[in-house]
Amino acid sequence: MFSLQKLFGKSNVFFPLLQQSAMEAQHSVKALRDMFSQSGGQASIDEFSNTRRKDKKITEQINEALCRSFVTELEREDIEALSVALYKIPKTVEKIAERFMIYRRKIGGCDFSKQLGMMESSANIVVEMVNELCVKMHLDRIKAQNAKMQEVEGAADQLMLELLRELYADESDPVRVIMTRDIYDLMEKVIDRCRDAGNVLSTIVLKYS
Repeated sequence: MFSLQKLFGKSNVFFPLLQQSAMEAQHSVKALRDMFSQSGGQASIDEFSNTRRKDKKITEQINEALCRSFVTELEREDIEALSVALYKIPKTVEKIAERFMIYRRKIGGCDFSKQLGMMESSANIVVEMVNELCVKMHLDRIKAQNAKMQEVEGAADQLMLELLRELYADESDPVRVIMTRDIYDLMEKVIDRCRDAGNVLSTIVLKYS
């Protein structure tokens, strides 16, 4: 039977999918911390590849749902922009894991704990903001969460400058410098990806406030 409700009703499938995508991003960052804390050759890239593939599948489901939905609660462009922003987080984390597996013996002993902590904070904020969006967008809370995100991103930029200063001053092996700098850059990019997702979320909520 032809359903007018199906044709004209607003689809709510996107919110659960966006939540799943944000949680995959969060999971990838936690897995990276575990990888960096493991000793010897126990770390594996498989978990990051699986997480990225899961998130890619979620992104594909969102795109398919956009094609099938006549009316959506959010503008299609906003759903797509947020979906892409979320997917870029685990994709970049996977790159860090790949590089770390290659560089591991050369950069052993480097302390990445501060960057990892900031990455986790950023990913956690993204999850909080997506959850807030899914419970009907409380503007004040979204703004407060995005302000926290901006603080983390600013602190990460400052930390990057300090770490580079120490790296160039103390490290004599140019190959180790290049490898360490590469990891630093990718870690900063993860935080930037989280910030980008937060900015998309804030823009969405402002539109509907």
